Amino acid sequence: MIARMHLKSLFIAAVTFAAVVPPARAEATETAGLSDELMRHAQELFDAIVPGNTEPWKKYFADDCLFFDEKGRNLTKAELVADIQPMPKGYSGTIKVGKAKSLIQGDTAILSYDVDETETVFGQNLTARYHATDTWLRRNNIWQIAASQVFRYYEDPVVGKIDIKKLPDFVGTYELAPGQTRKVFVEGDKLFVERKGKREELFPEASEIFFRKGVEGRILFRYGDKGKVEALIDRRNNEDIIWRKIE
Repeated sequence: MIARMHLKSLFIAAVTFAAVVPPARAEATETAGLSDELMRHAQELFDAIVPGNTEPWKKYFADDCLFFDEKGRNLTKAELVADIQPMPKGYSGTIKVGKAKSLIQGDTAILSYDVDETETVFGQNLTARYHATDTWLRRNNIWQIAASQVFRYYEDPVVGKIDIKKLPDFVGTYELAPGQTRKVFVEGDKLFVERKGKREELFPEASEIFFRKGVEGRILFRYGDKGKVEALIDRRNNEDIIWRKIE
């Protein structure tokens, strides 16, 4: 009798386990399926950019959507659709989406992914990398994008060529304010800047324009009336901080 009751308990537990697990798995499968579907829609949207096909943009964006692009523009749906134009003659390209991450809860789905663009301009190739985050809402059983934001990944410029004989022109101590200085010096054929023990190499972009790896902005050197460098310019987001040469 005890053995039968024990077997019965095991049977009930097994049935209960079987009844509970499949819905969770089904929910996970459904979530993954929706994420894949929305990524296909995202690819469809970007595939439509080169030929200037506005139909996917009309279909997948809600009429009351908010769209913020990498240029800082805040566009309505009408403005967004009007912005989709065929690439001009001599231009071509591809845009691929990938590395998706999603968060899905009820009637809301947040999809975040990378966008890799390759563009050919009269035979010359360009590349750019972006990241997009779309918020999809299911309203009246239809999934549409209610909000989307895109930003562009920062990329260092190509290192340019410079006459290394000019590097000594930039050497010296530059002052921002009393007690606030940075030094520029040469080692071999390389230029460095140092402030409070932090040393960074300056890579040439053009004759008097330099950049630091992974740092958005430029370091420029300004010549005075006497033909000698008189200031270091730290340019950030098109605004300048001037460091005057003191020695």
